[in-house]
Amino acid sequence: MAEEKKNEIMRRIAAGIIRSRILILFLFLGAAVYCALSVGRVRLSSDLTAFLPADTETRRGLSIMEEEFITYASAEIMVSNIPYETALNLAEQISALDAVTGVGFDSSPSHYRNSAALFSVSFSGEKAGSLSGSEDDPAVLSAMQEIRSLLSPYDAYYNTDIGVNYFDQLASEMVGIILIAAAVIMAILLFTSRSYFEVVIFFIVFVFAALLNMGTNFWLGEISSITNSIAIILQLALAIDYAIIFAHRYQDEAALRTSVREALTESLAQSIPEIAASSLTTISGLVALMLMQFRLGYDLGIVLAKAIVCSMLTVFLLMPGLILFFPRALKRTLHKNLVPDIYGWGRFLMHSGYFFVWIFLLLIPLGIFFSRRVDYAFSESSVSELVYSESRAAMHKVHDSFAPSTYVALLVPAEDFEAEKSILKEAAALDGIKDATGLAGIEVKPGLMLTDSCTPRIFAELLNLSYEEAALLFQAYGVRHEQYQAIFSSVDRYEVPLIDMFLYLFSVADRGVVELPADRAAELEELRGTLERGIRQLRGENWNRLVFTSSLPVEGDASVALVEELRDIAERHYGRGKVLVVGDITSARDLSASYTGDSTLISLLTILFVFTILLFTFRTVVGSAILVFVIQGSIWFNFSFPALRDQHPSFVTNMIVSAIQMGATIDYAIVLMSRYLALKEGLPKKDAMAEAVKQSFPTVMTSGSIMTIAGLLIAFRVSDVYVGHIGLGVGRGALISVILVLTVLPQLLVLLDRAVEKTTLNLGLPDEKEEHRQADDRPQVKEEA
Repeated sequence: MAEEKKNEIMRRIAAGIIRSRILILFLFLGAAVYCALSVGRVRLSSDLTAFLPADTETRRGLSIMEEEFITYASAEIMVSNIPYETALNLAEQISALDAVTGVGFDSSPSHYRNSAALFSVSFSGEKAGSLSGSEDDPAVLSAMQEIRSLLSPYDAYYNTDIGVNYFDQLASEMVGIILIAAAVIMAILLFTSRSYFEVVIFFIVFVFAALLNMGTNFWLGEISSITNSIAIILQLALAIDYAIIFAHRYQDEAALRTSVREALTESLAQSIPEIAASSLTTISGLVALMLMQFRLGYDLGIVLAKAIVCSMLTVFLLMPGLILFFPRALKRTLHKNLVPDIYGWGRFLMHSGYFFVWIFLLLIPLGIFFSRRVDYAFSESSVSELVYSESRAAMHKVHDSFAPSTYVALLVPAEDFEAEKSILKEAAALDGIKDATGLAGIEVKPGLMLTDSCTPRIFAELLNLSYEEAALLFQAYGVRHEQYQAIFSSVDRYEVPLIDMFLYLFSVADRGVVELPADRAAELEELRGTLERGIRQLRGENWNRLVFTSSLPVEGDASVALVEELRDIAERHYGRGKVLVVGDITSARDLSASYTGDSTLISLLTILFVFTILLFTFRTVVGSAILVFVIQGSIWFNFSFPALRDQHPSFVTNMIVSAIQMGATIDYAIVLMSRYLALKEGLPKKDAMAEAVKQSFPTVMTSGSIMTIAGLLIAFRVSDVYVGHIGLGVGRGALISVILVLTVLPQLLVLLDRAVEKTTLNLGLPDEKEEHRQADDRPQVKEEA
């Protein structure tokens, strides 16, 4: 009775949707226009550290640096097969360009070896009237283009982000992938469909669903470029099943009824709960992703969960109207079943002595072992490439010839220049530190640093001023800063940091109060430019920045130990917790710490969510556990491959792919289990399983092949290392899941059939066997998807 009442409610909902199809169509068209206009307004971020928790040292430090400092653009440029004299001449030509503030080059092995020259170029837009000097500053871009023109006759390699638009490059690559995927997936759908025209409807539905999801990303504010690039192809792979299920339900009902509207109403009423239930396992895996401490999981999880909802709503609301618009086209293009009959394979599985189960159980310990031996990368430069971009190839070329440098920034409370001077001196003596930069380390003349305190007499000697002029200048500075010692006490003993006196001198010179010494005007102007650039980079309102160049790699115990040594040195001067250490090393360390907790959390939550859904679906503890165990086995096998191939995927690959693989490919196992339980009521268990394998094959093959192809296309046609490894993991995982579902799972379910039955629970739901009997009393056509 309860089941009939539920079915009647579904029929009323379906009838209402079909009656309102014209209104729904216009609503979808309006939403599509809005979303199309919103797609270009979605803000993207390519910086993974932006998704770190706000309380991590890296995130706090980066926020401070964004607020208080300017970081100028830089580039490492290597020219191969060149004499030293020619390289020296090129360095001089590059340094003369507008927006170029310096070129690091000398005869040392750090800059010239084996007939290869390495130029370390720093930029600023001041000469061109810009103070930004960032990688997207027009003056910097123009200077970089001039450098490329200058070096065009030579064998040059550019390790820089200047002029490299990763968003456009990734978008261009994804357009190509989508076009190829669309062609391949269309071929698969034509092969597995019942009517050729239904494939047209599938693609209309998907275009609307994808547009709705992409446009509504604007509501989220900012999303990751990783999420933005893979969402559309994963949406296609994850959600195309919903349209297939509904279309085939309609074909079944249309074969039994003369009225198209009645067939459509009944098929929609049956499809809504079936598709909604199917989506739950996928959404549960995405919800688990959203609970990650590392917010990229939330970013990807919410966008893909929204994609699933958009796909379901489009199938439930728009697709019935499309079918009702084109019933004749669907009927005229019906064709015979092209999917091979694999009943014989099912029979072989049932008479092969559980061979695949024993192989699976023998391989599981190896899968667990190798999946835990994967050396994940926590910095972009450490991730193994699947496809080389021009910039990545240049980076490797440069680093193969010259040892790469790693940069570490130390943020300390402002204005204690003596402490900074001591820190720079102590840090420079550490193993692994090649260079230490800070305002307190800039030497104005031998023995005198830029931040040292000086008296009027020292300042007068330095600038070739009279003592009286210097004294007046110091007194004016004291009055300006409410330090009246210079007026009421001896001005000769009044000390001011040299950096502040220079800045004050330049400010009063700009107002015409004083004139700079004519014989040193050019030298002082050059000093002024250097000083102002240094201040913008190293001196903030509340913090000062010290920058260290290390010869150690980004990842590794030695690198982390070096960072801790720098912290200890700084805390001896400022106190514990008063300084921040920021850089690629600390970023990798914080990402690693986040991964350790998130990886376990995501795995456990995904398994728990999926197991709970299966328990309510099949009401059997052992049966649900078997399904989860087989798909978890496919995850272990999937993540054994990077260890066996000595690849270093990004750490995000593990968390994202494992959640998607469990949440999505468990559907393949659900299809097989559902068919088996229904068929077992009227057939011996081995015959029932053989028939279940045959009936499940079209669905599993269609969904699995689409996800596999989509993933592998992303992996081997996208140069972004993060996106590539996610695609490879999804594609490879889907293929492994399909293989296990069509080999191991049938044998395991039959082997443990008695345990499945004995652990069946009564959850207060309608009796499953009675439902199967009622279902058998109704005329049905076998489903193939």
